[in-house]
Amino acid sequence: MMIDITEVQDINSFSRLESLKEIYGILWVLVPSFTLVLGITIGVLVIVWLEREISAGIQQRIGLEYAGPLGILQALADGTKLLFKENLLPSRGDTRLFSIGPSISVISILVSYSVIPFGYNFVLANLNIGVFLWIAILSIAPIGLLMSGYGSNNKYSFLGGLRATAQSISYEIPLTLCVLSISLLSNSSSTVDIVDAQSKYGFLGWNLWRQPIGFIVFLISSLAECERLPFDLPEAEEELVAGYQTEYSGIKFGLFYVASYLNLLASSLFVTVLYLGGWNISIPYIFGSELFEINKTCGIFGTTIAIFITLAKTYLFLFISIITRWTLPRLRMDQLLNLGWKFLLPISLGNLLLTTSSQLLSL
Repeated sequence: MMIDITEVQDINSFSRLESLKEIYGILWVLVPSFTLVLGITIGVLVIVWLEREISAGIQQRIGLEYAGPLGILQALADGTKLLFKENLLPSRGDTRLFSIGPSISVISILVSYSVIPFGYNFVLANLNIGVFLWIAILSIAPIGLLMSGYGSNNKYSFLGGLRATAQSISYEIPLTLCVLSISLLSNSSSTVDIVDAQSKYGFLGWNLWRQPIGFIVFLISSLAECERLPFDLPEAEEELVAGYQTEYSGIKFGLFYVASYLNLLASSLFVTVLYLGGWNISIPYIFGSELFEINKTCGIFGTTIAIFITLAKTYLFLFISIITRWTLPRLRMDQLLNLGWKFLLPISLGNLLLTTSSQLLSL
């Protein structure tokens, strides 16, 4: 039987076209993820530089000035130093838990960025349960801290891991109740829908004005989740150790700080999305209807404006967090747990009941 040469060439060209489509599909998935990770990395470096500069200003010190212009390369230099330092392992500890713990803390927080919208439909995954996916992922990070403390075979490290886990559980519940109130108020759990629900009246439609109690509870709970002062109890000065980080060195030691700043940036972005209107221009609709339509444009200009507005609101909250660190004293462990269980939990429950009642009456 004779086979036509043109048919064989057509089959080969078709197979090559299909393989090119598969490669293009894989690249189309990887490029947005890589871009998001690159942006997050730059954002964390900016946060570290800002915190050092602001803290130096508060303490009337010089601050960063040698590594790069205005010291902007200092955080990159510190990361490079930790990358090349010796990685020590405890001789009698559980090396698997010891090595996996920091990775779990970082990866679980990185995944939460996939549901954060930076503009209109400019989000990696627009899910119907976006905010609750963030809460679920947030609850995985303390497992990594507990694994790190237990795998170190150090009593102080284990106590630090237990403190971090107890602190996270105490403040995750009020945080979840505040998110549930926002979800009821917006009739959706999608982060994009929550921002759209606040876009009718500019800054007058922000959930900040509709949920002031929830905003305060969310603000305090997010600082406690990030282990920021005055809630940095896992690292206690009365023990003269660094809690679950005591036995770590090199890049694994640096991963804990990366996870802390990643969590702080994610919390700030969620404050922007849930309470500050996200990417929306803060002009009431009656005063600037033409400008307001920029929010729903999908071009490069509209997307750039949306990202700029989102990051401006985010770094405003970050500035407040940095100022709080250098203003308030550290709490005791009993004070921290009492604040979470005896005050914030009942207040967040009451706020949820009020929100539910108002939504039922409005039907």
